This record gives sequence, structure tokens and C-alpha cells, in this order.
Amino acid sequence: MWPDRRLLELLGIEVPIIQAPMAGVQDVDIAVAAAQGGALGSLPCAMWTPDKAREQVNIFRQRVAAPVNLNFFCHQPVAADPRQEAGWRRRLETYYGELDLDPGASVAAANRAPFDAAMCELVEQLRPEVVSFHFGLPDPALLARVKAAGARVMGSATIVREAKWLEDHGADIVIAQGAEAGGHRGMFLTETIAGQPGTFALVPQVVDAVQVPVVAAGGIADGRGIAAAFALGAAGVQIGSAYLRTPESKVSPLGRAALAAATDDATVITNVMTGRPARGVANRLMREVGPVSADAPDFPHAATALTPLKAAAEKLGRVDFTNLWAGQAIALGREIPAADLTRALARDGLDRLSRLGS
Repeated sequence: MWPDRRLLELLGIEVPIIQAPMAGVQDVDIAVAAAQGGALGSLPCAMWTPDKAREQVNIFRQRVAAPVNLNFFCHQPVAADPRQEAGWRRRLETYYGELDLDPGASVAAANRAPFDAAMCELVEQLRPEVVSFHFGLPDPALLARVKAAGARVMGSATIVREAKWLEDHGADIVIAQGAEAGGHRGMFLTETIAGQPGTFALVPQVVDAVQVPVVAAGGIADGRGIAAAFALGAAGVQIGSAYLRTPESKVSPLGRAALAAATDDATVITNVMTGRPARGVANRLMREVGPVSADAPDFPHAATALTPLKAAAEKLGRVDFTNLWAGQAIALGREIPAADLTRALARDGLDRLSRLGS
């Protein structure tokens, strides 16, 4: 009944929905529930060790017979710059003093590791049906091994040029990530945030530029968005923010309250949380230091000095330094089980599409 079945056939899923991998706020529970609803469940592996990723995949396999997507980052790692780090701590000194924290105390470094040989070996062992990458694609030799292991490869593009690059370098599916999308921008051939197109400007242009199936991502949280994406030529959608308030989400009670109160203008694109542009619910740090600041150390090092501030503020019942990644459609999220949400999204999307065609 779907007007474009390429994604369904390529990935072996029942409905053309990809549950977006959301590092830090999900584990296998959302992926399993999304798969039970017929979508492609995703596991965010960028902040996990190989052992943790293996554990999560094994749990997924035990609980549901469905394809799984393993998601990785592909950024070029940059060593922490002591001078930059010191300047960032000076910029945050007022907050440290307010929370009675020592700005010179040792803090564990933020962990956002790019895809490497160890994770590639894990992919070869676990043989996931799908592997997706953010910030481009890995080294060609590693990518060849991923594809040889039988995985379909997806990559995120924020501009048409990135979409064409992904197709030319081996991606089987392109995720067109509009400016509305929550979480880190998948940008890798551009550093221009202000020029990023929105989802429904980006999707048809990417569809025209590549031959592989295109997945629309950003600002899609109900059947209306799904139907609109298909009308513009997408073969499926990627949805993340709509799952944040499901019971399977690992968002804290404080975070859930902030997400429930969020409105259409509550999110901003910022670099102050990690050093790389990402969209999230505006917090005190984003408003007072950002949302974009040249003082923020390179990704992921900006997050290191924020760790004690986040913990101390949350103990006081505040999310002043908490990164609540979410897209502009966050207010459309619902507090229902993720499997039920997935089925409702697909049902509503099909219903809207049938009305368009009548």
C-alpha cells in the first residue's frame, strides 16, 4: 500500500520508518519496540564500547526477529587543545562558582569515538542488516568490510552535495537531514549552519540528485509529516524526537518534564554542548553562552567541562547544562509505548496518503 516500497524491500521491514539512533537517551528497549511495530530499530553505538554494543545487539536478537541498524560516527578525531580547554573552563567559571565546584578538578574526557577497526570487526561478527554513519562515511577499506559482511549502508546528508558524495562513495540509502532535525547535524562537507535547508526543501532536491532511496529526517512526528515526505519523493522517514517521551526512553524525569513543556520554538542549533552543531531544547548555557560560541572546544571536548555542571544542576532539579537533543516537532511527541507509537505513525501516514490519492 506504500507508494514507494524500495526501503521496505531493501531493509526487510514492514513500515518505512527508521527509528533514529539517539545516543545517551536510548538503549535496546526503543529499538526492540520500534521493530515490534514494524520499523527499523537502531542502536546508537558511538558512545559504546564494542562489548556494550555486542550486549545490546544480543538482547535485540533475543527479543525480536527483525533487522537492526547499528549507528556510528565518522568524524575526524581531534586531540584536546590545553589552551582551548583552559579558556573554556574560564568561560564557565561563574557557573562552577555558583554551584560550588572546583573548575580545576579532573574530569573524565567526553567519549564520542569514530568508527574504527575494532567496531568494524564487531560488525563482521554480529552481521547487522543495516549500518548507518553520521558525519560522512568511514575509510573505504572499513566500508568495504562492512558491505562484505552483508550490511546495507546508510549515511546522513544535510545538503545535496553531501547526498551525492554519499551515493558516489557507496551508501545504499541517503538520509536527508533537514535543519529541523534534533541531535547532531550530519554535516561533513560544509561548516555553514545558517545555510542549512529545511527537510521539505532538502528532500525533493536530494531525490532529484541521487538514484538510491532517500529517507526524510527532521520535523516528522506524525502521519502528516510521513505523507508529506512521500509526496516529495522520499521512500521512508527517520523519526527520533517522537520517541523521547515513550516509556522505553532513558530520558530522565527532569528531561521528560522539559520535553513535555517544549513548544515549536523551544529548540536551537548549538555547539556549546559538545563542540559540534546539534539541535536541542534551549537551556541556560545555550542562552547565556551560545547558542553558538567560538569559545567551545572542538568536538567532543566541549562536553568534558560540562559534566560536573550538569550533575550538580540536576541535583538541584535544573537542566541548565543538560543536552536535551530534540527536533522542532518535539511538541508532537506522545507518552505511549514505542511499539504502539510506531504502529500509529504508520497507520496515520498511510491514511493521509490514501486521502492524497483519492
